[in-house]
Amino acid sequence: MSASTQADNKPAAASSGADVADWRPEDEQFWASTGSKIAYRNLWISVPALLCGFAVWGMWGIITVQMLNLGFPFTQPQLFTLTAIAGIAGATMRIPASFLIRLAGGRNTIFLTTAMLLAPAIGTGIALQHKEWPLWAFQLMALWSGVGGGNFASSMSNISTFFPKRLQGTALGLNAGLGNFGVTTMQVVIPLVMTVGLFGAVGGEPMTLVKDSGWIFGKIAAGTPTWIQNAGFAWVLSLVPLSILCWFGMNNLKTVSPDAGSPIAAFAKITYLYTLAFLPAIFMLYLYLPAPTGLGILNMWVAIPLDIISALLMMRIAAFGSMKENVAKQFAIFGNKHTWSMTALYIVTFGSFIGFSMALPLSMKVIFGVSHVPDAAGVMQHTLNNPNAPTILAYAWIGPFVGAAVRPIGGWISDKVGGSIVTQIISAVMVVASVAVGYVMMQAYASATPEQYFPAFLSLFVVLFAASGIGNGSTFRTIGVIFDRQQAGPVLGWTSAIAAYGAFIAPVVIGEQIKAGTPQIAMYGFAVFYAVCLVLNWWFYLRANAYVKNP
Repeated sequence: MSASTQADNKPAAASSGADVADWRPEDEQFWASTGSKIAYRNLWISVPALLCGFAVWGMWGIITVQMLNLGFPFTQPQLFTLTAIAGIAGATMRIPASFLIRLAGGRNTIFLTTAMLLAPAIGTGIALQHKEWPLWAFQLMALWSGVGGGNFASSMSNISTFFPKRLQGTALGLNAGLGNFGVTTMQVVIPLVMTVGLFGAVGGEPMTLVKDSGWIFGKIAAGTPTWIQNAGFAWVLSLVPLSILCWFGMNNLKTVSPDAGSPIAAFAKITYLYTLAFLPAIFMLYLYLPAPTGLGILNMWVAIPLDIISALLMMRIAAFGSMKENVAKQFAIFGNKHTWSMTALYIVTFGSFIGFSMALPLSMKVIFGVSHVPDAAGVMQHTLNNPNAPTILAYAWIGPFVGAAVRPIGGWISDKVGGSIVTQIISAVMVVASVAVGYVMMQAYASATPEQYFPAFLSLFVVLFAASGIGNGSTFRTIGVIFDRQQAGPVLGWTSAIAAYGAFIAPVVIGEQIKAGTPQIAMYGFAVFYAVCLVLNWWFYLRANAYVKNP
């Protein structure tokens, strides 16, 4: 009997419960008869699980504003540490998460990491009922929220293994794009659930706003009862059924995760590797954060590489047994030059999306919320309240919404015309849009009536979000073309891990330049980076003698 005949006579998908042993997505007959059903079932369960991961990861951006409005006894710099810790922890968690699928299996990983989100959700809800609790209690919850950021790497790595290369862009675009709606969902849902007692007496008593708050439909006046604890508790309503759905509806592919072992063994690997990542993150934060939390002796550009290198070293050194061998195999991606080129290109796309998502509300508040006028000596002042300022929470969600909505479109177009050509176009758009945003920010920051520049500012930022969203899909499509099935997953995870540091870098860079009175410099700097990556993309994938022609 010929090899082809033997292949045709294979069972459609040999499996044992959740473990699928025979997986041939590139085989069109197999895909049509069995593979597509399994793949799409895993995709549609993955999407809401990833959405909740993004929401829990990003929730501290809204919670800290409300803590200030409710009179929690922390300074603004102390509250900033909560968003910083969540951002950096989420990025660091993506480093081990990018290796989890091969080590522990897709179903095992997605189930456990989704269920893990219950800890920061419930813990945050409990902590927020106690204004008198010390800062470290809230910092601990922000740190554990980083698991939600890490989930992206394992989720994308998992979905990439289920689909044939011709559908990689569409599938990953759907998973990431719809999952990214967690940012917008969080920005809309949290202010809403804070206005009602969702859980009655079980959910605790409300607090009273001492400052005006708001949501997407307008202002919420001071004196209004507010259930801030619902910012954490509300996610339990979705995380519990989603965890159950992950366990009973998802699959482990034995061809991808041959040594996953029993569920208990897989859970132990996941927990162990996440612990290895938490340790360097905690150490780095101690060196970076100001007193009383840390020593404040490192700047951002030293702290982030230290965190990345420490996390990788911990994984390499502390792994043992079969885990050590598998980690070593996946570290092989670092010897491939395309890993580094695609990392830079993914920073352009996802790094910009998540970074601008975090930075946009602050930029809007500082630039358009005050009137910028000179004092008697001619020195520009930026403290006078602007009575015509736009309502920040009514607009801040629009950019992230657009970026997430167009991401599947980017994957779909890239499947048709090639990922690299799409990346080239959006990179050029982002260069121009960044320069234009910088110019508008400069004009507004020198105006007594900055609101006149707001429509142009918001429109240009929406262009940036749309371009970054489309580019998210195109870069993942390119990775699916360049790398084989064994390496594509870890590369997807690694690139997303490094790009996630944009959640910390963009707000800090933009905030520092606004404080210096030169907000345009931040955007001009981003434009220069985009231009460099445009050339990089052309050199590696589009020129006549490109390393990998795509298209």
